[in-house]
Amino acid sequence: MAGPVKISGVIITYNEERNIEACINSLIDIVDEVVVVDSYSKDQTEEICKRLGVRFVQHAFEGHIEQKNFAMDQASYDHILSLDADERVSPKMKASIQAVKDNWQADGYVFNRFNNYCGAWLRRSWYPDKKLRLWDRRKGKWGGTNPHDKVIVSGEVEKLKGDLLHYAYENLEEHYEQIKKFAIIAAHAKFRQGKKANFIFHVILSPLYKFFRKYVLRLGFLDGYYGFIFSGLTAYLNFMKYLRLWELNRNQKRK
Repeated sequence: MAGPVKISGVIITYNEERNIEACINSLIDIVDEVVVVDSYSKDQTEEICKRLGVRFVQHAFEGHIEQKNFAMDQASYDHILSLDADERVSPKMKASIQAVKDNWQADGYVFNRFNNYCGAWLRRSWYPDKKLRLWDRRKGKWGGTNPHDKVIVSGEVEKLKGDLLHYAYENLEEHYEQIKKFAIIAAHAKFRQGKKANFIFHVILSPLYKFFRKYVLRLGFLDGYYGFIFSGLTAYLNFMKYLRLWELNRNQKRK
């Protein structure tokens, strides 16, 4: 469908008082509404959202994919721009969205995501990190495997100029704590799907290749100290995820 459209900005939150105001302010003048779906935050997230005048909905968290699809369904308009609370729309990305809004052509649009890691912008090891975040919900929805959700669109997808800015982790402890949580979620999601883990290939070789790919093939060493740390911790997440899945497979066989 060609022609001008209205866009709903959609965000999910849980204890995002540090990020949510900057996120909303970055997109509020490019969308026709902002919908925040919150899983009962215990900080000031609700107060900030209501002060900024966005539509605020609370819903129990059942998984990243499930929560984001629920949030998408709360939107008033079929054209969705979805952000995480720690993301911002850059000026160049905003201009691209405005052009698409005035003349919508594709079924979904992809952006590069530029990641800020502990205060450093990772230009190699975690870039371009393409994300599909603008789409027609009649043609797509959130899928993937928790916690690594992604938008799956059936139709034409185009690439737009401008970076989606991602303020990922304020310090290394935040990343490490997320690794512990995400590794368990991902392992159990794969286990429920009937996936298997080979100890040599998945637990040992896969993390080593993950580090080599990020740090060497993607030239992560040019990102300096944080390029090395990010590449190492990304490999560690892979190791923990498949080690946990291997343990779940082994325990199932014993039973």
